Amino acid sequence: MKALLLCAGLGTRLRPLTDDRPKALVEINGKSLLERNCRRLGAFGIMDIVVNIHYFASQIILHLKKESNFGLNIQCSDEQEALLDTGGALLKAKDLLLEMGNANEPILICNVDVLTDLNLNAMLRYHQSNRAMVTMAVRKRKTSRYLRFDEGKQLCGWRNVKSGAIKESRKSDSDLIDYGFSGIHIVSPKVFALMMAKNYRGKFSIIDFYLDIAQDQKVLAYDHTPTHWLDVGKLPAIPKAEQLVHCIR
Repeated sequence: MKALLLCAGLGTRLRPLTDDRPKALVEINGKSLLERNCRRLGAFGIMDIVVNIHYFASQIILHLKKESNFGLNIQCSDEQEALLDTGGALLKAKDLLLEMGNANEPILICNVDVLTDLNLNAMLRYHQSNRAMVTMAVRKRKTSRYLRFDEGKQLCGWRNVKSGAIKESRKSDSDLIDYGFSGIHIVSPKVFALMMAKNYRGKFSIIDFYLDIAQDQKVLAYDHTPTHWLDVGKLPAIPKAEQLVHCIR
């Protein structure tokens, strides 16, 4: 498995920490989110990583050079001209990802501002054993936007609690289960052909794409509710993150 680590965001919710640096270089107990995520990926044997960059991109490039890429094979996908959202980021990184290792390997996508002790190898086994096109790490947690899955863990829709908006992907005979998305997903490299066939280009949401292909593809939930997990995208989460890293190995 190879990985796309999403580092291009503006980090506005982490201001003032991100006034002079990208969120990927915000430190938790003396180590940047970038380092913590890269080293954890390496610990699972994921040596090939693409990092997308936009905000303070040069700082990330210099940091990786200074740290010798943490001993990993890391390439940067340059989004300095325009942010492309998660779907566009994956499509732009296509050539870099496919040139790394085996072109048929699954691709892990994760947000740099997420900390977790989720077992990535167990998630990969689930993805492969179910022959899924996409596997999404999810949790039973309170959020404003839910992904909706049937009893077989197949993605069926999305709903926004605040606005009341609902997006339906496929009908289900079973009651739907609401989960919060964890910002971690595994995709088959075959998703690139689906993106091109459905004319996805430029900036687009990966969630909208998943809802689109879930009509006839396996887009599955991987429930990791019992594990530790934290979105470090907001300033109040920093003290929690400083405690959490002691629990993550």
